[in-house]
Amino acid sequence: MICIFHQPNLLAVWLLFLLPIFNLIESKKLLVIPQDGSHWLSMRAVVEKLSERGHEITVVTPEINLLLKESKHYKLKTYAVPYKNEDLSAGFQKFASNLFHKVPFPFTILQEYRNNMYVINMFFYNCDSLLKNRLIIKYLEETQFDALFTDPALPCGVILAEHLSIPSVYFFRGFPCSLEHAICKSPNPTSYIPRCYTRYTDQMTFIQRVVNLFVNSVETSLFKTLYNKYEDIASEFLQRDVHLPTLYRNGSVWLLRYDFVFEYPRPVMPNMVFIGGINCKEGNVLPQIQLCHVESS
Repeated sequence: MICIFHQPNLLAVWLLFLLPIFNLIESKKLLVIPQDGSHWLSMRAVVEKLSERGHEITVVTPEINLLLKESKHYKLKTYAVPYKNEDLSAGFQKFASNLFHKVPFPFTILQEYRNNMYVINMFFYNCDSLLKNRLIIKYLEETQFDALFTDPALPCGVILAEHLSIPSVYFFRGFPCSLEHAICKSPNPTSYIPRCYTRYTDQMTFIQRVVNLFVNSVETSLFKTLYNKYEDIASEFLQRDVHLPTLYRNGSVWLLRYDFVFEYPRPVMPNMVFIGGINCKEGNVLPQIQLCHVESS
């Protein structure tokens, strides 16, 4: 979903904040591993601005995708995947329709788990195909990129950053149940931070705190359940036992596309930065006739 800025220059402000991050690591060749769908809409704005600043950018995508198209701002490298356009469209339609099925707590957790697993399994073939494509991997190894920019909602970019031994910058909305905080080992007190789908506030009764503690214990195993298939192919690709949360912690900067104003106060690690404004599309100037109507109302 694309929303419109109330302040037209907000996107530019965040881009000015992000650009020095790449300049600090003196990045000239940037490898981008994006996530298809709405995730790409926000990342694309950053990639295009980095290209205008003179960075040489390569975007690696599956040949079957929704929005990851060619552009003058970057070199596009594609790899084959074992499904067709019709399969991808049907998968996204099913995922989107499931989001609007309202069920009571605690069944919301089960519904969210099933829906996320559907997408994760669908895109598992992307990552598996990429890591087994020796031509693409050889190209990435020989190009000697300076940094990797990825949406870590799925861990393929995280795995490649480890293999290529280059710094990585994460850019995403967050994991289910805000698991990014658990992965980064941020302090996460159950006494006043409500867990996902409980619909509690930061002021809970004793019984609610007990339920909150129970939900928290379930969350600790959620990440492994969601990503165990990726852990297997990561171990095979890196030729060693892999603990995915440990790989994620190697990220240099976590750029989180949600606004701390709408979150409960919580401690975060120093490399976790909130950039909620960039989650939206910059608004266009209203036509004069619409502007007059708005001002008159």
